[in-house]
Amino acid sequence: MKYLLPALLFLILLACQNENAVPTPAPTAAKAPVLSEIEEHFQRNNRETRPSRSVGTVDNGSLEHGRIVPFSGPNFHYFDTASYMRGRCFVHENVLKTILETYTLLEKQLPGKLFGLMECSKKKGGKIHPHITHQNGMSVDFMTPLQRDGKQCLDYDYAGAPHYFMDFDDAGRYKKDAGVSIDFETMAQHILLLEKTARANGLKISKVIFRMELKDELFASEYGKRLKTTGIYFAQKLTPLINRLHDDHFHVDFEPL
Repeated sequence: MKYLLPALLFLILLACQNENAVPTPAPTAAKAPVLSEIEEHFQRNNRETRPSRSVGTVDNGSLEHGRIVPFSGPNFHYFDTASYMRGRCFVHENVLKTILETYTLLEKQLPGKLFGLMECSKKKGGKIHPHITHQNGMSVDFMTPLQRDGKQCLDYDYAGAPHYFMDFDDAGRYKKDAGVSIDFETMAQHILLLEKTARANGLKISKVIFRMELKDELFASEYGKRLKTTGIYFAQKLTPLINRLHDDHFHVDFEPL
């Protein structure tokens, strides 16, 4: 019951943004974000030089002197323009270093692959509806990488907020497009590198939230087998609704070493 109401609010929020939201293939250039406005927003919020401070916990905390995540980079992009412009894209400075250094490593190890970054925290942290956590700059949602016929699939990368509505079966296949499935190998590699760079920045992964029925598929991949031996904690008990919501993305909580 503790998590039911926030989760329901989450679905209502997304439904209001798009009443019959169903992710569609990537938009044409004419529908792409106006990058000049985004860049202005980034520059305006990228002036903090004081050390970041995470106060409290991921589900009851705040953020001081947080850092804004870039909207895009050589091999990553933020998932939704509206979310970004509303300031739901701030993290602790060490989390930002971890994210960006991981993408740099992924660019070298998986050249040509694009990764999606989803919601983080507000500039000063605190409650960020409809999330339960994401309150102190230590929580990040990462888009689950997808594939079609063994190749990267970006068809749904620019769906925006409706991306949270994507529903996968227990084998990781997208229910509305059976040719699209989760790339568990790339996902496991990403998590392993996040842990490596986190530790280089004085952090570690404290928790990963991913749909329970998909963990066996994740750990069966080659990188997944290595991931399973690291001891990184994956949530063991989730309410049905929270569980269902964590297949299109995986949630990561960081904490200091």
